[in-house]
Amino acid sequence: MIDIIRKKAEEYFPDVQAIRHHIHAHPELSFEEHDTAAFISGKLAEYGIEHETGVAGTGVIGIIKGKNPDKKCIALRADMDALPIKEENDVPYKSKNDGVMHACGHDVHSSCLLGIARILNDLKDEWEGSVKLIFQQGEEKLPGGASLLIKAGVLENPKPEAIFALHVYPHLPSGVVGFRGGQYMASTDEIYITIKGKGGHAALPHKSVDPIAIAAQVITGLQQVVARKANPVSPTVLTFGKIEAGFATNVIPDELELWGTLRCMDEEWRAEAHRLIKEFTTQTCEAYGATAEVNIPKGHASLYNDPEVTAKAQNWATEFLGDENVKTLDIRMTGEDFSFYTQHMPGCFYRLGTNKNNEEFTASVHNAKFNIDEDALKTGVGTMTWIAINALQS
Repeated sequence: MIDIIRKKAEEYFPDVQAIRHHIHAHPELSFEEHDTAAFISGKLAEYGIEHETGVAGTGVIGIIKGKNPDKKCIALRADMDALPIKEENDVPYKSKNDGVMHACGHDVHSSCLLGIARILNDLKDEWEGSVKLIFQQGEEKLPGGASLLIKAGVLENPKPEAIFALHVYPHLPSGVVGFRGGQYMASTDEIYITIKGKGGHAALPHKSVDPIAIAAQVITGLQQVVARKANPVSPTVLTFGKIEAGFATNVIPDELELWGTLRCMDEEWRAEAHRLIKEFTTQTCEAYGATAEVNIPKGHASLYNDPEVTAKAQNWATEFLGDENVKTLDIRMTGEDFSFYTQHMPGCFYRLGTNKNNEEFTASVHNAKFNIDEDALKTGVGTMTWIAINALQS
């Protein structure tokens, strides 16, 4: 079976590559993936795969039934949305939508899943059970397309027993994949703080309440809150990425906007950190005569890979690729809304190496120059097809 899958991944590579080029050239932002969804639907129809469109907006959900389709169901997920980035790559398939780019590899994920679906459909008389295909919208933007699809019932009728997803990883060479069981990625919460002071002349600070000076105390103080209150064995990151206030060198503004992100690996500490951030910010501002509005929308949960499912998937990947091409990953403080699925069932989110000999395409994801060695498409298609068939038999 491995040889058959390898041959089919090679045979369908030109089509998967063409699909990737089309999706890459026509990127759409989160929850606006109408043309992408229509294109994917067209491909599924071409392959004769039953599917539903318009799920929770732009989601596309397919189903492939093997022999004895009610025996077991697993799910495979790919995201479809792009980022608000102006592409700087000089390639024939460069983004045609100015200011929008597939800089996180979701074009790779969707094209791989279409190739996987095609092979699984070809071989459906060779395996038992059903495979649910989830082409998901809005991974890059809260509340996360995964949460919306779950509310729409995507994990029911039939209910998968496990779910799998791959994600591009430019830190590994093409032909290599990486796994990590247990806690893998962080929760991702956004922080929005408004500090309201009293504006005035810069030369008369005693007659004003300076929100900029107060914000400096808030930023440095909150770093101490994290450093001294978080358990040091559980990683936490607090970063502020935007501070906006004022309009002149000699004017103290009335207000200041401060935006940031909180990343945690522990859900209990995450809730406590929310409380401490609000409490410290409010009390610090009040001590200096200002007021604060603190809003922390709850984002994605931390991503937990089921240890047993992940260990099996890693073993199957080793069978397909060889031991030298399967790596163990480090914990990352980035986030992924795949975590919503793994709150409902065992899951495995793993990495697909996309770098060419560690020399070309070294730009990280979310970068205007991000690109891949497209041989990675063969690895992505073949490996997950083998994982899916084995997961159904496991």
